[in-house]
Amino acid sequence: MNHSIRAHLLNITWLLFILAIFYFLFLKDLSGIRDPVSLLPPSFLQLNTVFLSILIEAVPFVLAGVLIAGCIQIFVTEEHVEKWMPKNRFAAVLVSCVAGACFPACECGIVPIVRRLVAKGVPIYAGVGFLLTGPLINPIVIFSTYMAFGHDAKMAGLRMGAGFIAALAVALLTSLFFKRSQLKEEASHPPLSAANGKAPFWTRVRDMLTHSIDEFFDMGKYLILGAFFAAFVQTYVAAQSLLQIGEGWASSTLVMMALAYVLSLCSEADAFIGASFRHLFPASSILAFLIYGPMIDLKNTMMLLSVFRLRFVVILIFLITITVFACAGVLAWL
Repeated sequence: MNHSIRAHLLNITWLLFILAIFYFLFLKDLSGIRDPVSLLPPSFLQLNTVFLSILIEAVPFVLAGVLIAGCIQIFVTEEHVEKWMPKNRFAAVLVSCVAGACFPACECGIVPIVRRLVAKGVPIYAGVGFLLTGPLINPIVIFSTYMAFGHDAKMAGLRMGAGFIAALAVALLTSLFFKRSQLKEEASHPPLSAANGKAPFWTRVRDMLTHSIDEFFDMGKYLILGAFFAAFVQTYVAAQSLLQIGEGWASSTLVMMALAYVLSLCSEADAFIGASFRHLFPASSILAFLIYGPMIDLKNTMMLLSVFRLRFVVILIFLITITVFACAGVLAWL
């Protein structure tokens, strides 16, 4: 218990320290007195604005994700996973992709959920299917796509269909490379559900909340780092220079995928940004933007690296990239 309290205090101290740094560096003095902040270039204030917008956008979904992860840790046992998950590899991937498609979560909030599922015995390739479809083709994302493109059911349908096929392909390809769990620390959190399976309900709820707090502080620091790097790139890397090289479907697709990775937009809102490029790039490149971003982006990469092994994350990013690019090529050819 003392170790847990010290760990929480350390995490809280680090979070407060980071927030204090950004406050004193980037926020204006509310007293109106001129201070050194006013001498900083506008790009620093822009960095602060982008950083906070990414953080505020992502934190609610991460909170929802860690609460669900806590429920999985306490109320779902290995026996449940073994009973529900098909033994056949293709069937397991298909079930995980369908389950993810029905689950409203962003690419940040889905990471702690997949972490708990894999720790409970879900095959890593099935976890990848859930990881990719959850933020990409859940009902909220499809509806926002439909609205962003002027009630265009075709674009929403293409995003849903092509995204599901891409996620299915990536998960199946992952099964060829990895058979075992790729978590960094499979025993980082003790299996409370095994010990408390017969405990009173409110005791298990308390354990669930305790685990959710641990999970939030564990993932939150990497979310902050990822949001900062994404804000830094958005502030100091000119997007216009990328747009100038986007001629032809291949280069335009790569540019839109790069923008999706760098911008690190929430999947519930990225369709409105993608729609603004309709007059610059073909529909296949816009779809690549809409599919690639929810699967992998800069802040999500930081969170994945905190949970999974480096080799797994690198290969996963490579598989996502070539699969989405191939899907865009097929759509451009049709």
